[in-house]
Amino acid sequence: MAAARLVIPDLAGKTILITGGSTGIGAAVARGFAEQGSCVAIGYHSSAEQAHALVSEIKAAGGEALAVKGDVADPKACAQIVAETTNRFGRLDGLINNAGLMLGRVNSLEASDEHVQAVIDLNARSIIWVTRAAAPWLERQGGFIINTTSIAARNGGGGGAMLYAAAKGFVSTITKGHAKELIGKKIRVNAVSPGVIATPFHDRYTEAAAMEAMRKMIPIGRIGTAEEMASIVLWLASDDSAFATGQNFILDGGITI
Repeated sequence: MAAARLVIPDLAGKTILITGGSTGIGAAVARGFAEQGSCVAIGYHSSAEQAHALVSEIKAAGGEALAVKGDVADPKACAQIVAETTNRFGRLDGLINNAGLMLGRVNSLEASDEHVQAVIDLNARSIIWVTRAAAPWLERQGGFIINTTSIAARNGGGGGAMLYAAAKGFVSTITKGHAKELIGKKIRVNAVSPGVIATPFHDRYTEAAAMEAMRKMIPIGRIGTAEEMASIVLWLASDDSAFATGQNFILDGGITI
């Protein structure tokens, strides 16, 4: 059983949209906000069963949640995701741009143009599209945006992951840019960089032997958890981090030191 979280009173009653919220880090973040009394919109594309199961779980615990389907690689769908969230809850206080996938391990110079475009649209351009739709709502009461990037953005990625790493490099940079553009609207923008975290992402793309090899490289000696990432996100969303914007918080067990 996960340890009980500290109560963060200023998150109660807020509405949070989490793209890629049905599994892994996104699902842990959704649970974390719901535990704090936030209303959560769980964005998903293909994981309908997991998204609706998570909504049922949150509601059973007395929380408020909504599953919102949409492909963030489509700008029209990004606008619709935000519209469905605000139509349901009447406000938006926080956006977690968490959706992203590697879409397979492919050598960057051997990838088709279509594959390159798909990786960039899903992991990079989606940040622009969802943020553009969300910003007018966040501005109303002063909100926050937290983008999920990756330590791959720092090292270029492992085998077949260079396109993903490059897209996450865009996320790291646009986080700083959006922090500058949106602070005048009282919207704080930060990012989190997961290291090796136990999620369905690695179940899909990383063999067990490779995971063990990465674990041995982590100074702390273990792989991280989605719940640990959620704790960082909750802190960044709270008033306790009110002086933080344009920052990229790395949680990797020391692998990048």
